[in-house]
Amino acid sequence: MARNIVVSGGGSGIGLAAARVFAADGDRVVLLGRRAEVLERAGVPGALTRAADLSDVDDVRGVARFVAEELGTVDVLVHCAGGNGQLEPAAGTDDPLERAAHEWGVNFRLNTLTAVLLTEALKERLAEPGGRVLFLSSIAAYRGSGSGAYGAAKAALHPYAHDLARQLGPRGITVNVVAPGYVEDTEFFGPGIDPARRERLVAETSTGRAGTPGDVAATLHWLASPGAAHVTSQVVQVNGGAERGH
Repeated sequence: MARNIVVSGGGSGIGLAAARVFAADGDRVVLLGRRAEVLERAGVPGALTRAADLSDVDDVRGVARFVAEELGTVDVLVHCAGGNGQLEPAAGTDDPLERAAHEWGVNFRLNTLTAVLLTEALKERLAEPGGRVLFLSSIAAYRGSGSGAYGAAKAALHPYAHDLARQLGPRGITVNVVAPGYVEDTEFFGPGIDPARRERLVAETSTGRAGTPGDVAATLHWLASPGAAHVTSQVVQVNGGAERGH
């Protein structure tokens, strides 16, 4: 039976890979993202698209109305929207406090607030029993990422997911987090990654390779399956063993 799937950040990278996996099952997929042209190029069979800034309350209300009209019930909500703030660089200031405020604000808005607002807007539409909420975190939540802003924003999703799992569990809805390590073929590193940094990141793994969007999408797909019905409030790392034991 086809399910209704909502994927934020669904136009590229891990979100697009996840959308394709669900669409291959014959599920009805809604792709959300900030850039309409990216969503239009995604090419997910049968998918509906809606461009929106998910950190904006009015835009999220519009998305909720769209989902209500097009889908009604949401079986799986997948949060892949986010990034390290490269799309919104600080401009016009060399003041360190202003730059810090910008960087931390952008990272929490892109990675935390987008997920929280969309969840709160759609959680009453989640299928019960059987609904799934899936958040995309990062290995940076465990080890930081330079300034710490991106890692902190991703780490903030973990307690939110745990609280949400307790709240939604009685309705038969599970909530889980997937934390990837280094993943190639995404927009995260902008035009490209420094070869020396790539070599170091791959060397940290036990598998000896970079992750792919498909690796993460497969984990999201399993967590949304009936086989994972008793798995909730977990953070699943997909990083080839680069980070261990959490």
